[in-house]
Amino acid sequence: MKLAATLMYLRWPIILTAFGLLLAFWLGLNTTSTFSGGMSFLMIGALLAVLEISLSFDNAIVNANKLNGMTPKWQRRFLTWGILIAVFGMRIIFPLVVVVVAAKIGPVAAIILAASEPQEYARIMDEAHLSVAAFGGTFLMMVSLSYFIDKNKDIDWLHPVESCLRSLSSIRGFEIAIVVFTVLVFSWFLPSPDSLDFLTASVCGLLTFLAVDYLGKLLDSEGEVGNLVARGGLGAFLYLEVLDASFSFDGVIGAFALTQNLFLIAIGLGIGAFYVRSLTIMLVERRTLTHFRYLEHGAFYSILALSCSMFAQSLWHVPELFTGLIGAVLIGLSLVSSIRFNSKLKKVT
Repeated sequence: MKLAATLMYLRWPIILTAFGLLLAFWLGLNTTSTFSGGMSFLMIGALLAVLEISLSFDNAIVNANKLNGMTPKWQRRFLTWGILIAVFGMRIIFPLVVVVVAAKIGPVAAIILAASEPQEYARIMDEAHLSVAAFGGTFLMMVSLSYFIDKNKDIDWLHPVESCLRSLSSIRGFEIAIVVFTVLVFSWFLPSPDSLDFLTASVCGLLTFLAVDYLGKLLDSEGEVGNLVARGGLGAFLYLEVLDASFSFDGVIGAFALTQNLFLIAIGLGIGAFYVRSLTIMLVERRTLTHFRYLEHGAFYSILALSCSMFAQSLWHVPELFTGLIGAVLIGLSLVSSIRFNSKLKKVT
């Protein structure tokens, strides 16, 4: 019964998976003119979808937590407009924008370049990887540390670590100091031109987080502005969109390690994005986070691990599979801890 209920949430992603993989096979068939080429594209598309799901499951948990505090109207808007922005904006438009800026060419020229010279397109994306990783790593580290360094947080999973971090909330801006220190350490080991790019992108990531965080609180406040925009509305929506964009950076860049074909990347990551949306809906409607008290903690530890991985990519190659595996392990451990807690609670009652 539970399995059937879960599959109901995944029926559209499963249908879209079949359609997407057929489209990937058709793309490979037309690109290579061989059946083996079509099968190769199909397999890469499936791998990209799995990569996106593994890297973004923690995103679904954070989305669900934020959606619980949003009004039903804004929940619907995020789950409709948000998925369009996620799939078309970050999985298709974002890689094009990176090439437009890096190569100083027009959008049409970037699309032509992606279609006719995929290797050159991938080279430009690879050159932009440092700045993208610095921006995304800074933003995600701020997201995770802001969760743990919070005086109002009253549930701990790893008590010694989290109680210590919570006690540091009395020091104003301590999470910002940690992030800035981390950025300076990594930039120190980079050569001069790369160091400047890394610092600039990191500062942009930090300012983006502060701007979105402030704007979210302003728009969702109960004060005078709250009369214009419903509480739990536009501010939370903007926060979730920027958060999704930051999660997408690693997946989009990492996808070029598997293929240089922009259209195949869009298909594979798009499939994964629909699964993340359905998982988010399931977590909200079934109130999963209230039943598994440590699941959210695991998600934010996973976000912290992802941010550290993105910083590490500025100096070394970090396989995307490794990054996704760390996130899956942390969330899995938090789920096991939650189940154990529920079992102990039942015995007591």
